[in-house]
Amino acid sequence: MNWKRIVRISLWTLGGFVLSLALVAGGAWMYLHPAVQRTNAIAYGQRGGETLAIDVLRPEKPNGLGVLLLVSGGWKSGKPGTFRDWIAAPLLRRGYTVIPVYHVSRPEASIMEIVEDMHRAVRFVRHHAKDYGIDPARIGITGGSAGGHLGLMLATRGGPGRPEATDPVNRESSAVQAVAIFYPVTDFLNLGKSRENPGDGGPPKSYADGFGPQATNMPAWKLIGREMSPIYHITSNLPPVLIHHGDADTLTPLEQSEWFQTAAQKVGREVKLKVHPGGDHGWLTMPWDIRQFGIWFDAHLKP
Repeated sequence: MNWKRIVRISLWTLGGFVLSLALVAGGAWMYLHPAVQRTNAIAYGQRGGETLAIDVLRPEKPNGLGVLLLVSGGWKSGKPGTFRDWIAAPLLRRGYTVIPVYHVSRPEASIMEIVEDMHRAVRFVRHHAKDYGIDPARIGITGGSAGGHLGLMLATRGGPGRPEATDPVNRESSAVQAVAIFYPVTDFLNLGKSRENPGDGGPPKSYADGFGPQATNMPAWKLIGREMSPIYHITSNLPPVLIHHGDADTLTPLEQSEWFQTAAQKVGREVKLKVHPGGDHGWLTMPWDIRQFGIWFDAHLKP
C-alpha cells in the first residue's frame, strides 16, 4: 500500500474542499455587500420632540423603483444609519432603491402614532421621489413582525393626502402599490393561539403599553384594537400582498396571516401566503426569502 500516495490524495482532496468553501463564502460575502450610495438620517417629520428619519440606499444600477423597509420589531425601532445593507442585498441587487424608515419606539410613541408616522414617511418619500430617482406611482413596502403589521396598515389605510394642507408633503398620497412582509399580526381583537393572548379579549400582554392608557378600558380597547387591525380595513383597493409566515410561530401564529388572506379573497384581492414548515418568529433562511420579495416586487411594481 502506497501510504505517501494516499496522504497526497487526501491532502489534495481536503485542500480542494477548503478552497471550495472559501469560494462559496467569498461569493456569499460579495453578494451580501453590493455597491451602495447611502444617505443617512433624512428627516421626514417630528414626534414628541424627536426627529423621524429615513435612510436612502441607492444601488449601483437603480431600476427607478423604491421599497420602504419599515424598521420595527415589537414596535421598537433603531437609530437612523444603523440598518445593515446586507439584509436588503437581494433587493439592492435587483436595482431597488431601499429606504429604511425609523420611528419613535413604543411606549414613548403609541402604536397609533407610529402608524400615523408611517403614513407620513410614505407621503414624504413620494414628495421627494425625484430626488431619490424613484417612481412616485410605484412604491413597495417590506418589513417583518411589527414592521409587517405597519406595512399592512399602509396597504389597507393608505390613501389621498389633504389638498388644503399647508405642508406639501401632507398633500401627497400614502397609498402603496405592493407589499412583501414577514409574520404580521392582523387582528388584535382575536389573538387566537398567540402566547400574548390574555384570554379576556384585551390587548397583547407584552405590548399593551403601546396602545395608550385606554387599552385597559375594555370598551375603549374594542375601538382601538379594531382601528389598529388591518383585517378590518381590507377593501377592493388593497394592493398585492405577499406574506411569509412560519407554522411554528407562537408569538404571531400563522392563523393571523391565514385570516387576512381569506378576508382579502372575499373582496377579490391578491394575498399570497408562503408557509415555512417549522418556522418560528424568524428563521435562518429569511435573507434568502427576501429574494422572493424581489421577484414579487418585479411582478407588481415594474411597468
